[in-house]
Amino acid sequence: MIEALLEYEFIRYSFVSGLIAGLIAPLIGTFIVIRRLSLIADALSHVTLGGITFGVYLSSLIGMTINPLITGIIFSVMGALGIERLRTVYRHYQELAIPIIMSFGVALSVLFLSLADGFNQDLFGYLFGSISAVSSVDLILISVIGVIVLIFIYLMYKEMFLVSFDEEYANVMNINKWIHFMFIIVVALVISASMRIVGILLVSALMTLPVASAMRVTSSFRQLMFTSVIFGEVAVIVGLFMSFHLDISPGGTIVLVSLAILAATIILDRIGVKKRGEPIDSV
Repeated sequence: MIEALLEYEFIRYSFVSGLIAGLIAPLIGTFIVIRRLSLIADALSHVTLGGITFGVYLSSLIGMTINPLITGIIFSVMGALGIERLRTVYRHYQELAIPIIMSFGVALSVLFLSLADGFNQDLFGYLFGSISAVSSVDLILISVIGVIVLIFIYLMYKEMFLVSFDEEYANVMNINKWIHFMFIIVVALVISASMRIVGILLVSALMTLPVASAMRVTSSFRQLMFTSVIFGEVAVIVGLFMSFHLDISPGGTIVLVSLAILAATIILDRIGVKKRGEPIDSV
C-alpha cells in the first residue's frame, strides 16, 4: 500500500481522511461514552443515511451529480436539532428523542432508496466505507469538519468536562443546555466526516470502541482521551492496509481491528494493568 499511497491520489485522500476520522471520532466519543450517550451516534448515523439516500435520489431525479456527503451533513445536523427539540418536548423522558429520530432516519433511507430504484455501488461505499471513493471535495469537507471539531474541543473543553462529570452543577451554572446543543451538532459533523472511510452503519463503532478499549487501561480522563485517539488511529491505519490488500470495504476491517484492540485491553485488564471496574477519574 505504501507504493500505492505515493502513486495514487485517491489512496492519499482515503489515508488522510482516515487519519482525521481516527482523531476526531474517539475524541468526541470520549465525551459521548462518559455521558452515556452512545446511542446518539447510532441515531444520527441513521439520519445521515437518510441524507445520503436523498442525495442519491436527487441526483437521479434531476440528472445532475450531487455530492451525497453534503446532503448527509445537512440531514445529520437537522437530526441533531430534532433530538434537542424532542428533549424539550419530553422533559421527563428525554431518551425517547433518540429512538424517534433513529426511526425517522431509517424510514427516510428506505423511502429514498426505493425512489432511487434500488442499491448502487456508490451507496454501498457510504454504507460500509470505501478506500477509493474519497474525492478531493470530500477530503476538503472532512478536513474543515476536523478543524471545527478540534477548535470546539479546545475552546469548550472545560465546559464539556464539567457537564460530563458534574451535570447538576452545570445545570445550576446554566451551562448544560447550550453546551449539549453545540455538542450534539459537533457529533453530527463527526459522523458525517467519518462515514466515507468507516461507513455510515459502522461509524458509531469508531466513536465508541477505542474509548471502550482505553477505559480498560487508563485511570484519568486525559489519559482516556489520549489513549482513545491512539487506538483509533491504529485501527484506521491497520484497517486501511488490510482493506487495500484484501480488496474489501475498510469499514469492516477497521471495526475488527478495534475489536481486537478491545479484546487485548480486556486481557491486559484481567492480568493487572488496571484494576477491573475501576472508574475513570476526572483528572
